[in-house]
Amino acid sequence: MAGRERGMGPAAVVLVWSASHWNRWNYRAAVEQVLTSGRILDRWDVGPGRIIRPGTEAWLLFHGSSGAGSGLIGHGIVVCGTAESGGGTEGAAPGGAVGVAFDALLPVGEQIPSDTLAAEVPDIPWGDAAGSTLLSVPPPAESGLRRLWREQGPAAVDPFDVVPGAYPPEAAASVGANRYERDADARRVCLAFHGTACAVCGFSFEASYGEIGNGFIHVHHTVPAAQLEAGYELDPITDLVPLCANCHAMAHRGVSTPRTVQELRTILSAAGHLRGEVVTEQALEAQENARRLLEGRQD
Repeated sequence: MAGRERGMGPAAVVLVWSASHWNRWNYRAAVEQVLTSGRILDRWDVGPGRIIRPGTEAWLLFHGSSGAGSGLIGHGIVVCGTAESGGGTEGAAPGGAVGVAFDALLPVGEQIPSDTLAAEVPDIPWGDAAGSTLLSVPPPAESGLRRLWREQGPAAVDPFDVVPGAYPPEAAASVGANRYERDADARRVCLAFHGTACAVCGFSFEASYGEIGNGFIHVHHTVPAAQLEAGYELDPITDLVPLCANCHAMAHRGVSTPRTVQELRTILSAAGHLRGEVVTEQALEAQENARRLLEGRQD
């Protein structure tokens, strides 16, 4: 993001969240809302006399007492800026406040620590956070801050990744908030049973790309993960199916409830692109291995 002209306000800012105001948020609920819906809107006081425009990149710094636990904990975009002195501004919030759409929040305890910030992005006056509500980000520091967040912030989430529902129970790990992790066990059982070829078109990454494609395939929820209730017991054989990236995208494109494997096969067949399928000894062996895995989990 390029720097702005003088008087237009900074292109990026760091919002300082003091430990003394920690209870202003139900932070655990905020983290979970960002995980499930992609963002959360909040009004943030930045103090009088600040000019913050809509579109400004906003980072969230938690400032603990005596530096304890301080660190970068969130990211968002200003959607409602402040009013300039002597007049109103379109899209301005009242007083010294801005409206921020946070699109990433780290669970408490996982913030990027202050010593790392000072070492990796020294152009930002991190030491001025005490008693402040906002730090400006100099244009030369913007790219370094984004790089650090990309490397040490929240892991990138693929919208097609498996989330566990309630299987296994330990898959929902509480780290300040429920943070749904990728369910390796469910994926392993699914692929052991179904194999790693696409269930719709038969495409195999390993057959096409060799060693680098070995074991690679998307795993698709036949029932959207968002519709699974908290007590739902996920069956990795009936509820999950391997799909290539193309078929996975088409399963979700333009619909709220994903297209079924059979619907996609019918569409491909009507278009004249559905290949025949041969059940191999390897596939039969994979199914038998999957049954043994499931039996072992039930013992």
